[in-house]
Amino acid sequence: MAFRLDLAAVVPAAGYSRRMGAFKPLLPFGATTVIEQVVTTIRGAGVDTIRVVVGWQMDRLVPVLEQCRVSWVENARFAEGMFASIQAGVRSLPGDVAAFLLLPGDMPLVRSATLARLISEWDAHPGGILYPCFDGRRGHPPLIGATVIPEILADGPPDGLRALLARHTEDARDVEVADPGILVDLDTPEEYRRSQPI
Repeated sequence: MAFRLDLAAVVPAAGYSRRMGAFKPLLPFGATTVIEQVVTTIRGAGVDTIRVVVGWQMDRLVPVLEQCRVSWVENARFAEGMFASIQAGVRSLPGDVAAFLLLPGDMPLVRSATLARLISEWDAHPGGILYPCFDGRRGHPPLIGATVIPEILADGPPDGLRALLARHTEDARDVEVADPGILVDLDTPEEYRRSQPI
């Protein structure tokens, strides 16, 4: 597969996993782990410039990432929440990236075909922010144009990414996908049990 050099992915995986009661990225998922499945999904769509953002329990996570040969970046401010992790990941991206996918590290059910669909739509009409939608509901990962990066790096966490992206409604497009996994993150033990591959 030829990987895209103009696109990247940021994968926040630095949080406390409080509601799960276990460290989500390293939970078993089929024959692999949650974080490895997320990385495999991204690579399956032809994106190899990946930044997994680590923080809590990074001493356990980093060896797995290095075994997967995926780049990671530390968020020393992980206690401040996901926006700080997004900033850390975005700050580490190459300067010539045209857009990046934002896929949280606890969403292993998203399909590579969904990412490929977003990328195809981007190629047809570059620019703005693309949201995958299932049954009329927006999910992850958005594909965010690089023009938004300066705002992400300038804003403080109280504003949050959702509010920041809401300023760009005129640049936003919804892309319908046949993938309910875009709406499923693994926050609780019950969600984790329901999401296990058969």
